[in-house]
Amino acid sequence: MTMYDSLETVKAELAKCMKCGNCQEVCPIYLEERKEGTVARGKIKLVEAVLKGDLKYTDGFAEKLALCLTCKACNAKCPCGVKVDKIILGTRAAIVKNKGLHPLKKFIFGTLKRPGLFNFGLKTGSVFQGLVFKKHKSLNGSYPRFPFGLDLKRIIPPLASTPLRDQLPEVVKVDNPVKKVAFFTGCTMNYLYVDAGKAVVNILKRNNVEIVIPKDQHCCSMPIIAHGDAETAKEMAKSHVDIFGKLDVDAIITTCGSCGCTFGHHYQELLEDDPEYYEKAKAIAAKIIDISDFIVKEIGLDKVKLGPVNMKVTYHDPCHLNRGMGVKDSPREILKAIPGLEFVEMKNADRCCGSAGSFSLTHYDLSMDIHKHKTEAIKATGADAIVTGCGSCIMQITDGMNRFDLNLPIYYTVEILAKSYAAKEAEDKKVAS
Repeated sequence: MTMYDSLETVKAELAKCMKCGNCQEVCPIYLEERKEGTVARGKIKLVEAVLKGDLKYTDGFAEKLALCLTCKACNAKCPCGVKVDKIILGTRAAIVKNKGLHPLKKFIFGTLKRPGLFNFGLKTGSVFQGLVFKKHKSLNGSYPRFPFGLDLKRIIPPLASTPLRDQLPEVVKVDNPVKKVAFFTGCTMNYLYVDAGKAVVNILKRNNVEIVIPKDQHCCSMPIIAHGDAETAKEMAKSHVDIFGKLDVDAIITTCGSCGCTFGHHYQELLEDDPEYYEKAKAIAAKIIDISDFIVKEIGLDKVKLGPVNMKVTYHDPCHLNRGMGVKDSPREILKAIPGLEFVEMKNADRCCGSAGSFSLTHYDLSMDIHKHKTEAIKATGADAIVTGCGSCIMQITDGMNRFDLNLPIYYTVEILAKSYAAKEAEDKKVAS
């Protein structure tokens, strides 16, 4: 029985908590709300009460459990090693089992698990998005023209006219490959930030890495897991285990910490009671690696290939990339290696930006309250640009800049590296001519 099937399975995690309250120091929501029910210790008390039968699965209980970013900051701070995110995700699944799934969520998740339908919907949306959104004058995004569940001040990135996977072959060949990898594009890179996806492919090609980009890949299912729909998530996990399990590759590249954590951890948790799929998920997890770690640790960062990128940048650590996948140093090594690039650390670079995927949709004002600290930290660096490794963070930071009077370009780490490669090529051509 998995943690998503019975709340009884999280008892061991609950028992580790000694109610010390250290989690208060790092919980982004508690630091804004200052309410015990919003911090890990308070939620653990509530879950314990449900297990004892002292509390029911009420709407109030569900709302308290929704007030979590699963940013893992409390995990990192906890002296007892409590995995609070496991408790939260297991409890949300129990809430869905007891109360059912909201009809709108059921519709959205049903679409997500049907890649063809989801793909068609977003392609259609890209054609008609101008009718619903108007472009921001300077930031890469648009405002809603009228209210339909989104704040009218909110900046939404434009949908790509052609998704990334439609622009690329399923297999990208190179001469004398040193490695062969699969590329999980994720939703944000496939439908929104396609230039960053092309940068990933170009960087791997320049380093003689062959790339397989399965056409039938789809959403990793993290949004579905986060909202407690374990049955749909299991279906999607099995689908990806089948798709990527049949590939003979050295690694599976991800460009989003949430996607990486889902492949690397959550699939095994979801499929724990299915021995065949669990072993396959475990084998896939062993191959999961973020693109920045792959560049630095697997193929090596060849500084001879790097040209100057003259800008001052700061870096934001995505929660699931940093605390989930343990990727902190590699993006910084890449940035520090680029000639002409001045790298400045921001204060609390690993503090959550407030996005947490759909949390910024369901709790927009609170997510912006959390985010304002990030914008202040960015401003204090005097940077010309922001760099990060997560599409959801890029969306949130872009929106936050609009709300808090900042206007800077924001890039994936791979985009800055691609700029450096291009600058070196331009230098070499100039010398040759």
